[in-house]
Amino acid sequence: MPSATTGEVGQTWLVVGLGNPGPEYAGTRHNAGHLVVAELATRHHATLRSHKARADVAQVRIGGAPVVLARPRSYMNVSGPPVAALRAFYKVDPGRIIAVHDELDIPFGSLRMKLGGGDNGHNGLRSVTSALGTRDYLRVRFGIGRPPGRMDPAVFVLREFTPAERKELPFLVDRAADAVESLITNGLEPTQNRFHGS
Repeated sequence: MPSATTGEVGQTWLVVGLGNPGPEYAGTRHNAGHLVVAELATRHHATLRSHKARADVAQVRIGGAPVVLARPRSYMNVSGPPVAALRAFYKVDPGRIIAVHDELDIPFGSLRMKLGGGDNGHNGLRSVTSALGTRDYLRVRFGIGRPPGRMDPAVFVLREFTPAERKELPFLVDRAADAVESLITNGLEPTQNRFHGS
């Protein structure tokens, strides 16, 4: 039986970047997952195209394994149904699903990877867990930090990155894409060891 966290050839992976559709949300913190999936598509010379599961998808190979890159076209709070539809269409084991999402409780510039666990108040993860019927999928948590002062977190996540953050953003998105590739090719624990220290 293949491990749920290593990339054996012939076992399809599904990498989902969570976010909101439309240009008005493109540069917001909540769309960190979209940015990472776009970077993965670019580096593997693939184009995200419309799929009947209400998502934009591209099929690539990473470390010899077939990988479906996806960005749901639904709003963040209802990300789950497109993810579940893609899982069924491509016959993906939940342990080979990687959700890339923004994370308030991690400092800006930090990454954390985990398998399973709660949604920590993240409505996109809550929707995905509900639609899949399991928490046992991988997450790449892209740190965006806490809102300043008494700003409502729901407002903060829909704000654009600051000019200072935008200078760092390409490097951080690139690093998060590296982390996704490492999860597929090396597994969870080696990826945590590599990326959690910085």
